[in-house]
Amino acid sequence: MANQSKTTIEKLQKVSTATVATCLFKKGLRNQYIQNVFPLKKMSVPMVGQAYTLRYIPAREDLNPIKVFKDPKHLQRVAVEECPAGQVLVIDSRQDPRAASAGSILATRLMQRGVAGLVTDGGFRDSEEIAQLNMPSFHVQPSAPTNLTLHQAIAINDPIGCGGVAVFPGDYIMGDEDGVMVIPQHMVETVADECLTMTEFEDFVMEKVRAGSSVIGLYPPTAKGVQAEFQKWQEHKDL
Repeated sequence: MANQSKTTIEKLQKVSTATVATCLFKKGLRNQYIQNVFPLKKMSVPMVGQAYTLRYIPAREDLNPIKVFKDPKHLQRVAVEECPAGQVLVIDSRQDPRAASAGSILATRLMQRGVAGLVTDGGFRDSEEIAQLNMPSFHVQPSAPTNLTLHQAIAINDPIGCGGVAVFPGDYIMGDEDGVMVIPQHMVETVADECLTMTEFEDFVMEKVRAGSSVIGLYPPTAKGVQAEFQKWQEHKDL
């Protein structure tokens, strides 16, 4: 199973979130794009990993003084220490970036533990430092205030909402410079295979368009002979 998951991740790293969005739309899933989150830096390959979740609720002043961070069982800290290597920590901050979801120390710890990425529908403090880490991160905007001013960590690895999308533990999270997609775990292998085929066809189309071809009948391939030409192109490319 581990090898199967690794292969799936490698496939998804060869496609784009745009292609995944179209593939999921064909399957009837219209709301898998996490809204209003942006990468802190450019990436050479997409971020891909299964979701490990942290959920915040609105902070209440009597429950969230600064001293709560001394508690070794504080759930924000526990999530950072328990998120498995290769997975993506996804934080439900209720689409509220007025206080930080995390900062550079916690993000650095995640990177050192081999976590595949960090996503919040809130903001990060120390955003410039997080941008320099060898780990992709996505947020709404920089935010200096500590999370305790607005957020209370309440649950780990439960279903959450992030940027208006339902995220279940184990779902696949994929991010690139266009944003972040959530792929339901039960269909990820099918999606990965279909997206590879879609990407290859789009490479063929782009080559044709750059050579002067019209998109009518080519994209989508409704004109006679396009599919046959694509198959020949694949055979030539693989030689």
